[in-house]
Amino acid sequence: MHIRHHDNQNQPIIDRNHEKVPLCFFNIIKLKKGEHFSSQVDGYETCLVPATGSFDVTVQGETFERVGKRMNIWESEPEGVYVPVGVQADVTCVTDEVEIFVAGAQFDEVYHPFVVRESDIDPIQYGSDDTKTHRKIKHILGKNPSGKVGRLLVSELFTVGAGGWSGFPPHKHDTDQLPGETRHDEVYNFRFNPPHGFGAQFLTPEGADYGDVHHIRNGSTIVIEDGYHPCVAAPGYEMYYFTILGGLSQRPLHQNFHPEHAYQIETIPGIKDMISKFK
Repeated sequence: MHIRHHDNQNQPIIDRNHEKVPLCFFNIIKLKKGEHFSSQVDGYETCLVPATGSFDVTVQGETFERVGKRMNIWESEPEGVYVPVGVQADVTCVTDEVEIFVAGAQFDEVYHPFVVRESDIDPIQYGSDDTKTHRKIKHILGKNPSGKVGRLLVSELFTVGAGGWSGFPPHKHDTDQLPGETRHDEVYNFRFNPPHGFGAQFLTPEGADYGDVHHIRNGSTIVIEDGYHPCVAAPGYEMYYFTILGGLSQRPLHQNFHPEHAYQIETIPGIKDMISKFK
C-alpha cells in the first residue's frame, strides 16, 4: 500500500489498529518555533525522532532538552525520545521549525522514558557499489536498548552513493514461525536527495511470480503487511527511508529470504552483520 505525500496536519498517517498494519503507528508532526504538541497513543509505545530541527519534550515529569541536532536528514546523526505506552509527551519546537516522526508499536506494558542521543546511535554500513547494494543503517531503537523497549524497532536507512537497491535479497517477515521468521508489520517514509528523485517499491506476496510495484517519491509512505519488499533508487539520487517495525510476539526481527535469491547473501559484503543487528 502506497500513501502519497500530503499535508497530514499533524494527524496520524497510520493510526492505531490500522487494517493492514495494526502493530504499527506513524505520525508526522510539523511545528514552528514556540509551538506545542501533545502526543499520546493508547496501546502503543512510541519514539519521537526529529527529521529536522530540535524540540524539548516532557514525559512523565522528565524533560529532555534540544532533541535533534541536524537541519536536514543528510547530515549528522539522528536523536530520539522513547515514550511509554499511553503516556503523554508534551513537545515544544525550539528551532525555527521542526519535523518529527512519531513511530509506534502495539504493546501492553509501560516502561520508562529515555532519550537517544547522537552518541547512542548504532550505525552499520554494508554492501558495495559493485553489487549496487551499498547502504547505511542508523539504528535509533535497535539491538542495544534490549529490556527498555517492548516490540518497537526504529531505524533510518540510506542508500550510499546515487542509486542502488535496498531490502535485497528480497525478504519477508509476516508470519511467526521461529526460528526462521517473525511477524513484524512495517512502515516506511521515503525522502530523496535531490528532492525530485524517485524510486520503486516492490511488494510481492509469497508464492506469487509478480506483485505490485509503487512509484515512490519524496514523502511517500509505504505500508508492508506481508510479502517480499525490496526497493530501489533511480541512478543519480540518494534515497532515505525512516523505518518502523512492530513485532507481534517479540522485538528481535527474523527475516525470511526469498529462496530463489537467498544465495545472494553470500555476495553482499557485511550483510550478515546487518541482519544480526535486528536480532
